[in-house]
Amino acid sequence: MYQTENGVPMSAKQPSVLQKLLFSDVMLSKSYPKRIAYIGVMTGLCIVTGMFLEFKFLDVQFSLTIFMSVLAGVILGPLFGSVAVFLGDFIGYIYNSWGLLYYWWVALSCALMAVIAGLFMRIPWKFKGNGYVKLALISLFILAVCSVGVNTTGFYVYYTQVGFSQRSLALLSEHFGGVNTYWTYALVRLLFLGQIWNSLANYALLFMVMPVLGAIKPLKIRFQ
Repeated sequence: MYQTENGVPMSAKQPSVLQKLLFSDVMLSKSYPKRIAYIGVMTGLCIVTGMFLEFKFLDVQFSLTIFMSVLAGVILGPLFGSVAVFLGDFIGYIYNSWGLLYYWWVALSCALMAVIAGLFMRIPWKFKGNGYVKLALISLFILAVCSVGVNTTGFYVYYTQVGFSQRSLALLSEHFGGVNTYWTYALVRLLFLGQIWNSLANYALLFMVMPVLGAIKPLKIRFQ
């Protein structure tokens, strides 16, 4: 019988394969009110991260969005993690939009990060160091699917409609002779506008923090 942390049975049945896939161990072990509390706390952390923990160094915009999105997926699982991240981004925009357009594809990208992280962490590998292998795979998939596939595509489509920034046009002219294709813009955004450095900084932080979180027993993170 599956039980809560207080020994009170949540269900007469063991969680199904789908439940084990979509929900983290910590969420499966909690009562419904505590699940809502976990989602609320993680949503709040995502809001704070998006609103206050961003800074610019040289031409690179640094934030902890990737770190928090992965963390949400690992702690809450793919389903609840993606919900918390998406709500955090949307609520943060409503509270402090500065009159700017809502980049919904950024929220979608962050939600996908939580899904990818949550799914990979549910892989039942048992060899020593499997947590680091999972983090490496999470980082690669997030870079390919979210940073390049979703974010870059969204901004490329948007800027082809409203016009690229002068900085982007100058870089396209300098490095690609003014040829403006999706792939040239992707290279400009990642390499010359520095998005790759923001990603690498978040990945490095994950590799430092995740083993520590894995040692916190109440979080039930399987990291070896």
